[in-house]
Amino acid sequence: MTTDITLLDAGHPAEPEAGLGALATSRGNLPLDAVDVHAAIAGTYASVELTQGFRNPFRVPLEATYIFPLPDRAAVTAMRMECAGHVVEGLLKERSRAREEYGQAIADGRRAAIAEEDRPDVFMMRVGNIAPGERVTVRLTLAQPLPYQDGEVTFRFPLVVAPRYIPGTPLGGTPAGSGVAADTDAVPDASRISPPVLLPGFPNPVRLTVSADIDPAGLPLARIGCSLHATAEQAAADGRTIVRLRPGERLDRDFILRLALAGQDRVATSLVLTPDPGEDPAEGTFTLTVLPPAARGLPRARDVMLVLDRSGSMRGWKMVAARRAAARIVDTLTGTDRFAVLRFDHVVEELPDVPGGLAEATDRNRFRAIEWLARTDDRGGTEMLAPLERAVRLLSGAGPGRDRVLVLVTDGQVGNEDQILQQIGAQLAGIRVHAVGVDQAVNAGFLSRLAGAGRGRCELVESEDRLEEAAARIHRRIGAPLVTGLALAADGAAIVPGTVAPGLLPDLFPGVPVTVAGRWRGHPGGTVTVTGTGTDGTPFESTVTAVTGGNPASTAAWARAHVRDLEDRYACLPGHDTTELARLEQQITDVSLRHGVLCRFTAFVAADTRVVTDGTGPHRVTQPVELPAGWDPADLDLPPAFGWHAAGGGFAATGPGAPRGMLAPARAASGPRSAAPRRSRKRVASPAAGGWAAAAASGVRGTGEASRLVLARRQMADEAAALRTVQGAPDAERAWILADLATRIEAMAAWLAADPAVAGQQPGQGRAAGQGRAAGQGRAAGQGRAVELGGLVALARRLRACDEPAAPRGADLDVLWAEAIRLLTEFAGSGPAGRPEFWKRRQ
Repeated sequence: MTTDITLLDAGHPAEPEAGLGALATSRGNLPLDAVDVHAAIAGTYASVELTQGFRNPFRVPLEATYIFPLPDRAAVTAMRMECAGHVVEGLLKERSRAREEYGQAIADGRRAAIAEEDRPDVFMMRVGNIAPGERVTVRLTLAQPLPYQDGEVTFRFPLVVAPRYIPGTPLGGTPAGSGVAADTDAVPDASRISPPVLLPGFPNPVRLTVSADIDPAGLPLARIGCSLHATAEQAAADGRTIVRLRPGERLDRDFILRLALAGQDRVATSLVLTPDPGEDPAEGTFTLTVLPPAARGLPRARDVMLVLDRSGSMRGWKMVAARRAAARIVDTLTGTDRFAVLRFDHVVEELPDVPGGLAEATDRNRFRAIEWLARTDDRGGTEMLAPLERAVRLLSGAGPGRDRVLVLVTDGQVGNEDQILQQIGAQLAGIRVHAVGVDQAVNAGFLSRLAGAGRGRCELVESEDRLEEAAARIHRRIGAPLVTGLALAADGAAIVPGTVAPGLLPDLFPGVPVTVAGRWRGHPGGTVTVTGTGTDGTPFESTVTAVTGGNPASTAAWARAHVRDLEDRYACLPGHDTTELARLEQQITDVSLRHGVLCRFTAFVAADTRVVTDGTGPHRVTQPVELPAGWDPADLDLPPAFGWHAAGGGFAATGPGAPRGMLAPARAASGPRSAAPRRSRKRVASPAAGGWAAAAASGVRGTGEASRLVLARRQMADEAAALRTVQGAPDAERAWILADLATRIEAMAAWLAADPAVAGQQPGQGRAAGQGRAAGQGRAAGQGRAVELGGLVALARRLRACDEPAAPRGADLDVLWAEAIRLLTEFAGSGPAGRPEFWKRRQ
C-alpha cells in the first residue's frame, strides 16, 4: 500500500532569523524538504515505500546528494522518479553502467536520479538537473523481514546516518564521494558515508511523516509499543491498525515499533516454498523457520571476554547504559567461568589488579571488575580493531571443553567495518560473538554482521527505559545455546547448493527462532530435516513438511540476505586474490540483477527523456543531516563548518542563486596522521553543516578563549585561505563568492554577540561582573572583540553590494577582494587556524 505525501508549498517564506545553522536561508531551503515512510506490516514481513522530496528554489539547476540509512536486512526492489507530471521508473543496472547513464543524462541536461548502496545500511541518492523552482520526488520500494524473539516482532527503520569514526592513513587521489570525511586506507570510501551534520538549534527541519498499516491477518497482537517517538493509533474499518508518527518529529533517531503477539505460540516451525512466477515453475525460494526446543540449555564452563567502548560518542546515557549492561554480564558469571574485561577508545585498557589473561570468576574478581567498570567515562576515538584482535587472541588460547564467548558493548559508530571483519572474521571459528548496540541511531548493520560471523546475537538498546529488559535478554543469550551445529537435509524438492542464507547457520537460543532461506529445484513439496547437537551432547532433529505459498517478498528477502553473505565474503578476501574477488563480484551482480535487489555492485538509475537545462553542469549540494538524538557535539571534535565545495579535486563556484551559507565543507590539505589522537574527544570526520554557528555548542577544550570565538577565528582563517585559492576566478564568480561570504560573516557576528563569554561577561555573574579587576578585564576584552567584529560587519555590508546589479568589477573588485582577505586574516589573528587533517582515498 502506498500513501502519497503532500510536499511543502514552493512559495513558503523563509524564516526571518534564518542563517547559518538553519535549513532556511534568505534564498530558501536545502534540497531535501520532506521524507515519508509508509510500511504495510503482515506477520514477520513489511513492505515499505520511502519517499524523498527534493526542491530547488534557486536560479540555477541543482544536483542534490543525500546520504541516508535503510534497514540493513531490507531489500530495495524498485525506484521511481516523479517531476512535473512525468514518472520515470528506475532500472537496476551494473553500478558502473548506471553511473555512466546518470552522468550522460546530466551532461545532456536531462533530469536523472541514481540510488547506490555503500554499506548494508547506508545508501546515497543523487538527483540531478532539478530545474529552478521544481520539485522532484523519488520513491524507493523495500521488502523487509522483521525479527521475532521472545514473543515480539520488531519493525526498526533508521532515519539518520550517525557520524562514524574514520581510522587509517591518509591516501591521495580524488575523493570517492561528496561527504565530509576523507578517504583512508582503512576506509577507502569514507567520503561516501559521512554526510555533513546540522547541530541542534536550527529551525525548519525536514518534514517527516511515518505510518504503518498492521494487518491482523498476519499475527494477532496483544499490544503495540513505540519507544523513541510519539505515535497515534487508529483502527481502520477492515480491522487493520494504523500507527502514525505525530507531527514535529525529527530525522535524528531510529523509528522502532514493537508488536507483542497475543500468544507466543503464534510463530511456529514451518517450511514455505514460494515458486518463481511462471506457468510451470520448477524452481523457487524456500523459507524455513525453526523454533528452539522448550528445554533450557545446560550450563557449561565459559571463557568470556567483555569489550566495552568508552569513546567520546558514548557520552551521557549511552555510557551509563553500557556500564550497567557490562556490569550485569560480569555479575551473572559463575564460579566455573573465566573472564577478562577490556575497555577502549584510542587506547586499550585491561582490568587491573587481577591475574593476566583470563581470570577465574571469583566473587573478588567480579567485584573488582564491576567497580572498575563503574569508574569508566567517555573519551577519545573508536579504535575498535585492536581490542577485538586482543580479545580473539586471548580466547583462541583457551583450553578445550569450554564455551568461548566475546561480548562487545558499543554504539558501533565506526567506518572500517569491512577492515574489522577482514582482520578477525577467519579467527572467529569456535568463538561466539554477541554484540550489544547502545544508541538511538545505532550502527545495526555492522553489529549484526559481526554477531552473525560469530554465530551469536545482536541486542540493541535504544533507551534507558529498555535497559533492564535488554539486560535480561543479554543474560539469556550469552548462556549456552540450546542447539549448535545446525544442518539441513531435503527430501523432495532439492536445495540448490550455495544458496542457503545465512551461509553460516546460527545456533538456537532460548526465545529466538532461526529463519533460513534458500533456493529449491524440482517438484514443490517434500520435507526438510534440521539436525544439530543439544547442550548435553544429544542429537537434535526436527522434520518439517513443506507447504506452497508464502509472501511474494520472501524471494527478495532471500536475495538480499544471500547478497549480504557474498558481500561479507568479498570484504574478507585479501586484495591480492584478484581471481576470487572477480568471481564473487560477478556472482553478487548476477544475483542482484536476476532478482531485482540493490547491492554494492549495482544501482538503480532513472533518467528522463526531456531536456530541461543547457547541460553546463548543475550546482551541487550535499544534504546535511541532523546530529543523532542524545549525542553531545562536544565529543565529536567538529571543525568549523562551511567553506566551498571541492568537486573533482577542483574549485566549484557557488554560482548565481546558490544557497547562501549552505555549501559543502572545503577539504583541508592532507598531511601525515597525528601520532597521538586527542583524548578529550571522539575524532569523527564530520564537520557541522549550515555554518559553524551550529557547530560550536561545545567550544574548543584546552584554550583560554571563549569557545565560540575560537571557532569563529578558525572559520575566518579558512575563509581567507579559500579566497586566496580562487582569487583568479572570473569577476562574476568572485562577486557571488563575496556576496555569499557576507551572509556567513553576519550570522557569525550575531551568534558571537549572543554569547556572554565572548562579550566578556562570565555566566552567572550578573551585575557583580562589573566589580573587580576580573570584570574590568572582561569588559576590556569584550570591547576589543567588539571592534574586531565591527570591522567584519562593515565588510559584510560592503560585500552585500556584490549581489546587486551594479556589483563591483575589475580593479574595484580586486580592492574589495584584498580587503576581505586582510580583515579576515586580522580577525583570525593567532587563534587556532585551519581544519583537522582529512585523509584521501587510495588510487
